[in-house]
Amino acid sequence: MVSFWNSYVFITLFLALGLLLPIGALWILGPLLRPKNPTPEKLTTYESGVEPFGEAHVRYNVRYYLFALMFVVFDVEIMYLYPWAVSFESLGLFGLVEMLIFLGLLAIGLVYAWKKKVLEWK
Repeated sequence: MVSFWNSYVFITLFLALGLLLPIGALWILGPLLRPKNPTPEKLTTYESGVEPFGEAHVRYNVRYYLFALMFVVFDVEIMYLYPWAVSFESLGLFGLVEMLIFLGLLAIGLVYAWKKKVLEWK
């Protein structure tokens, strides 16, 4: 019975250290160790060595977001295809049918996006 409680003590200690060490490093030691001399030049916005001009908020075309969303969809598709391909032999015909259904649904989404001209970059 002693070893049962002893294991929970180690787990609790491990979790406490895992939480307290990063918090201590970022919120306690960080302000103590970093230099503090803000000048007006250091407080300005910096972008690749170019002086900032215009407003900070610029309107983007919604197509950029849709294009990025399509990229994420196909990225997730690859994330599911790779483990499936690795374990293809053990899955058998059931795994093949499941993946064909998955790819069919993604193909329907791709055709829909293509017809709506989401993939055209203008």
